[in-house]
Amino acid sequence: MTFGIPTKQLVRASLGALSLALLVGCASKGEPAYTPKELRSFNETSSLETQWRRNVGGGLGHARYPIAPSREGNTVFAADVEGVVMAMDANSGEVEWKIDLDTTLSSALTAIAGQVYLATGNGAVISLDQRDGSENWRTRVSSEVLAAPQANQQLLVVQSVDGRVTALDRASGEERWVYTSSQPSLTLRGTGTPMVIDPVSFVGLANGRLATLDNRSGQPLWDMQIATPRGRSEVDRLVDLSGQPIISPDGRLFVTSYNGRVVALEATQGDVLWEADLSSRHTPILVGDFLFVVTDDSQIVALDANSGREIWRNDDLEDRWLTAPAFAAGRLVFGDFEGYLHLIDAREGDIVGRTRVHSSGISLRPVTEGSTIHVQANNGRLETLEVTP
Repeated sequence: MTFGIPTKQLVRASLGALSLALLVGCASKGEPAYTPKELRSFNETSSLETQWRRNVGGGLGHARYPIAPSREGNTVFAADVEGVVMAMDANSGEVEWKIDLDTTLSSALTAIAGQVYLATGNGAVISLDQRDGSENWRTRVSSEVLAAPQANQQLLVVQSVDGRVTALDRASGEERWVYTSSQPSLTLRGTGTPMVIDPVSFVGLANGRLATLDNRSGQPLWDMQIATPRGRSEVDRLVDLSGQPIISPDGRLFVTSYNGRVVALEATQGDVLWEADLSSRHTPILVGDFLFVVTDDSQIVALDANSGREIWRNDDLEDRWLTAPAFAAGRLVFGDFEGYLHLIDAREGDIVGRTRVHSSGISLRPVTEGSTIHVQANNGRLETLEVTP
């Protein structure tokens, strides 16, 4: 198999504190309630060299809002929980502009086609101009938004924590349609992130269902149960689809679920192609014929994207609360709760590089471009590193 350009077990220890840290309404992840594996020496064949770093406001706050940065072209956009938004040159770190929205931010950023989209804790969705940070429009949706707003050519699709999915006109912010789903009484903190293409939006829900919505009307074309609640307690029955579905160029859809499975589907009808018994709350990553998944106990698993067959598994970072994976220069990239950034060879599954960004920890998926990695620590430090070779 060859690598191409990337397209875009509850933990075995006690459920108590860990589960509570995951649930809606918790103030913070806090420290893991289980024993992470200690880091061990390894054969370092890749180095991570810092190119520049900047402090972006006060960071993610006590609630660790998932305010992940975004990059378009040669500009990186990042923000903090208090409403500071910055644009920086991706190569030098020079600040191009900085604004203060004077409101609590809650969602990851999306930079696309000259705009930056983000959302607030009180349910406001904001569009900013990439050139100077000026505000284009501001629209309120039904509740807090934690997932990054997702766009196609006409719409901005926003998934809020009450289970509603709202489509807004990208140019004006005007509401086009709203889709409402049933919510279980207990969910993970956070929501799935929609996968939006021109005709449809694929939406993962807290009830374990995946819905495909017609972008003209918001009506479901098909939906299916990806994960089925099991067990006696409400915690055992959590089945959130909290990662983003990803789609391949040939129309296969890959979906992860908590307390459930990884499923590959034919995107137009939802026919199941294969499934693997892996629990994950993270968005996977597809690179060529490999699908990479971070499980809920922070094992990294490489699957054959065509069959679901397990190719390799790495448990060296087990229980270290890894981020979702990114990809740079043939390496998988992850952050962990102690602020280390790890590189794993995507073909073999071996750790090949590591550095520490900041002791406050890393809970946001790194942003990559070629061999360049942008990673934001929980205290707000944004560091840009280069992978060599």
